[in-house]
Amino acid sequence: MKRIELFNLPMDVASLEETVNSISQRLDERRFTQHVVVNVAKVVNSGKDKSLGRSVRECDLVNIDGMGVVWGARFLGHHVPERVAGIDLFNALLAMSARKQLPVFFLGARAEVVKKAVNAAEAANPDLHVAGYHHGYFWEDEEAVVEKIRASGARLLFVAITSPLKENFINAWREKLGVDFVMGVGGTFDVLSGKVKRAPQWMQRAGLEWLYRVIQEPRRMWKRYLVTNSAFAWLLVQQRWDHVFASGEFGFGD
Repeated sequence: MKRIELFNLPMDVASLEETVNSISQRLDERRFTQHVVVNVAKVVNSGKDKSLGRSVRECDLVNIDGMGVVWGARFLGHHVPERVAGIDLFNALLAMSARKQLPVFFLGARAEVVKKAVNAAEAANPDLHVAGYHHGYFWEDEEAVVEKIRASGARLLFVAITSPLKENFINAWREKLGVDFVMGVGGTFDVLSGKVKRAPQWMQRAGLEWLYRVIQEPRRMWKRYLVTNSAFAWLLVQQRWDHVFASGEFGFGD
């Protein structure tokens, strides 16, 4: 698996299958894995939020989720064959966990949403062992939730909380969670529970899932995407120009 660096963040270039195989091998070896996916918003916010940037950089595996980052990496000369969507990886890891009888823990969302997500995951994967679950509103007693996760015996932990809370929570407690794999999954429980619909396949392939989210939640999402997409475009132009001048493509080199 090849690792590149963009915008001061590490990113692993891998397919979904390669990612699952790598995680599976690390689980077999009982090697702890802190995983994160990056999209345009996370790239932009990592540059402004030092804690978030540090949490991403300290991860063992960093997948490229957003198509904007895939296109940006290609624009800067990197070969990135595909995006690895967090929800697709999540579903693949549930299937793997069921097959290998590895207990999992769901953390995040509202109580009724995480319960529905657990039910849906168990229905889709009859052999899945859900060691426990907990809603995402626990900030007054984080240590108690961490202990609940540790006591559950879970091997994999999925955290469905907004950024940067989930990344910083995972990074702060990674040594005490007692799991072998932990991954932030954002709004995945909302999709799994049926609260939110995922974009049609053609929009996923075209890299338009962000637009589908804006259509579903325009008041909450339009400003986020307008601001972060514009900031990312500027970062991309800056990095491209830095490369041009450093390489002497304009004849300014030696």
